Amino acid sequence: MAQLVLATDDTGGPEIFASLQGEGPSAGTPVAFIRLSRCNLACTWCDTAYTWHFEGDNRPHRDDRTFDRKANQVEVSPAKAAAKIAALGQKRLVITGGEPLMQCGPLADMLAILPDIEVEIETNGTTKASSHVDIRVDQYNVSPKLAHSGNPAELALIPERLDFYASDPRAFFKFVIASPEDVEEVLDLHRRHRFKPGHVFLMPEGTDSATLRERETWLAPLCLEHGFRMSDRMHIHLYGDTRGT
Repeated sequence: MAQLVLATDDTGGPEIFASLQGEGPSAGTPVAFIRLSRCNLACTWCDTAYTWHFEGDNRPHRDDRTFDRKANQVEVSPAKAAAKIAALGQKRLVITGGEPLMQCGPLADMLAILPDIEVEIETNGTTKASSHVDIRVDQYNVSPKLAHSGNPAELALIPERLDFYASDPRAFFKFVIASPEDVEEVLDLHRRHRFKPGHVFLMPEGTDSATLRERETWLAPLCLEHGFRMSDRMHIHLYGDTRGT
């Protein structure tokens, strides 16, 4: 059976923990989290760069820091991961990354051991779940990466993938916004892919409360003007930019 490749927490163990969901339509919900390692994109502002920006990776990141792969990745069997998740006693599981849908095989094996838990997957929207994973998913949080992420559009914004998720009532779209100009890019994508009303969130980019609050002052009226929902990053206000939160 294939192993799951997880990010590590501050102790070097697998990043599996209980917290409140901090973003998107489930914000404030008590959940279990599992954070998988590896990503097929490279956002310059990524706040979990320890899941992909390893030594030897020359893709740019604003912190100009790389991480030791051995210290920041750990392999865990699907059965062991499921046991750790079950022990947290939560009714809902958030699978995040990195890009979790790069590991559909072992994910399906893990979810088969957790038949009674609701499942929420956070994805960048460039790939899709296998049928064995998809049948277990209650909610997709799709976060397509805009131009300011530093990813080429041909890699980050794949039309057939965006159409696929736009047609799925379980999918919500969460766009990271760093400047008012980013909202124009969201509007263009919205026109082309016809995202469902109420399924689009705009979320300020930032890893500290002051930055988030400053950006929310101009983002809130833009959400009101265009009919988008706004997402805060509640976990940043509660815990700071830390692992396992």
